[in-house]
Amino acid sequence: MIMNLLNLLLLSSLLTIALLYWKGKQRYAGWLGVIAYAAQLGLLVALWDKMPIKTSFSFTVLDNVLYWEMTGLGWFFAIITVGAALFSSWFTAGEWGAKQKNMRLQHVALAINVLAMLILLSSGDFLSLFIGWELVSWASYLIMTHPGGKAADAAFRYLIYAMSGAMAIMTGIVLIYVQVGSLEYTAFWNALPNLSTSVLWALVLLLGGGFLVKMAIMPFHLWQADAYAETPGANAAFVSAISARMGLFALALILLKPVGIERLVDMAIPFTFLDARSLLIWLAALTSIIPTYIALQQSDARLLLAWHGVGQGGLMLLGIMIATPMGVAGGLMHVFNYATYQAALFLAVTAVIYRAGTSDLDRLGGLIVRMPLTYVALLMGIIGLAGLPPMNGFVSKWLMYKALLEAEMPLVLIAVSISTLGTILSVYKLIHNIFLGQLRKEHYEIKEAPWTMTVPMLTLAAIGFITGMMPGLALDLVEKAQVALGYAALSHHLGGIIWENGGLNMLLVTGIFFYGVGIGAIIFFLGNRRFITHQWDNYAGGHFLSADIPYNYTHNFYPGVMRVIGPWFRGTILHLEQGLTNLAEVLAGAFHSFYRVSYTPLYMLVVTVLALAWLV
Repeated sequence: MIMNLLNLLLLSSLLTIALLYWKGKQRYAGWLGVIAYAAQLGLLVALWDKMPIKTSFSFTVLDNVLYWEMTGLGWFFAIITVGAALFSSWFTAGEWGAKQKNMRLQHVALAINVLAMLILLSSGDFLSLFIGWELVSWASYLIMTHPGGKAADAAFRYLIYAMSGAMAIMTGIVLIYVQVGSLEYTAFWNALPNLSTSVLWALVLLLGGGFLVKMAIMPFHLWQADAYAETPGANAAFVSAISARMGLFALALILLKPVGIERLVDMAIPFTFLDARSLLIWLAALTSIIPTYIALQQSDARLLLAWHGVGQGGLMLLGIMIATPMGVAGGLMHVFNYATYQAALFLAVTAVIYRAGTSDLDRLGGLIVRMPLTYVALLMGIIGLAGLPPMNGFVSKWLMYKALLEAEMPLVLIAVSISTLGTILSVYKLIHNIFLGQLRKEHYEIKEAPWTMTVPMLTLAAIGFITGMMPGLALDLVEKAQVALGYAALSHHLGGIIWENGGLNMLLVTGIFFYGVGIGAIIFFLGNRRFITHQWDNYAGGHFLSADIPYNYTHNFYPGVMRVIGPWFRGTILHLEQGLTNLAEVLAGAFHSFYRVSYTPLYMLVVTVLALAWLV
């Protein structure tokens, strides 16, 4: 067997699991993880101009060859996966990991997740895809559940969703095998023109539905926020950064590339103005809005970020489904951008928990004077999450906005703008309630997080800034995935995008931004009207303030906003979620009764005959 680069990548990932299981209890285990993931990242970089590349080993199952192949699309997601693991391991390598229990399990769970994702991302056929999909699902369950308690409950809820999605995907793969006679991607792509619309609808519903569950797209979104928020420590940064994006990878690989947007547009939904593509677009738009405003109501920093993860997934799907070079580039770039700033944000919040002992936004405040470096990391992260310059989140959102305008989708553009407004409101709440305002008495002695925690989060924030100022660096990575999907590469340079109807130069935008900041700083410092006082050298309502008088407003942070959207939220969203829960209970009861009655074989025969008649 010839040991090529892809073989080495998978083997090194497997050896990382063995190494961390062997040395996982040692204090330096985190550093071993950093070295191992850096080596895997180096192998991925070496694959830059060698894709597509197949493994030199394969297996024969059901007369089908099972093999793995890394394309530009899988490589793009693999870079993000291994990079997220590296920063997560780096964060745990020092003082944080030394004070945790059972770090070996955390290290091994992270390494298993990386291997499972690499197996999925390099799948060469439907069987290897399903094997990778199941490995990712169970590996994610392991990394979420091991603390027990609420984490185990949230992870079990995720597992139920994941198993349901996997069954739908497996059914879709069986249907492909029946229709095509092969599990090869190429055989499926070649047979697509001859498949009936009913078969295509079945595949879109089964495969697309399964992939959307993993992405937590509405209405399959209820599992993600609790599961990610309860994942311990730095591993939460990893799963939030990339885990759910495996669904986007699979959807792009199986539905977008072979089926094509033209075929999805032709698949009209009876008695509506929608087709398969517009249905996915509006699901993505709603997912970008509703979870964002749910995040606005959270009083726990981890839950706030986790709900934003759901909403940002909607934006990624939206960019992909616009299906123009600019839209696809925006959606894919948003995957990279989101991973950088979301990982930085989760690491910053974990550092706050480590020092303050809580992530409750009603019990924090004023920590900027005690944890200034963590404040900087979180500040840069929320700017990226809000999609504001000069961070990289602005560039990917600009690409999607531009693509929506050119695709003549004004209503979707308005929906995305509403989502962005909610994001700005909620991230201000996050930074205000943690770092601004009144420092509580119990936090007087808090110190900055140790360097092993601050350096990784600041490095991620710096990556977000650098790829915002010079987006060409990220677009070079995006180009590999975009070309693999069959789209023309987006014309770009180091500083931005070249486009006939108006491009973007972030070097110029960043220069203007810092020019304005510099002028403001000069005016402020030369004004000679400032002086620094202690926070208790103040008064309100004719009374001097003391440490016993809380004056920092944190609880119920946006009462005016919630007064406007509250009735709509309670009357629509909560009822919708309760309806989905009730529907699940009804279906569960129906299936329970179905399997208990004596006529089950007859019912199964009738359902099978009707399904075959519809498909044929």
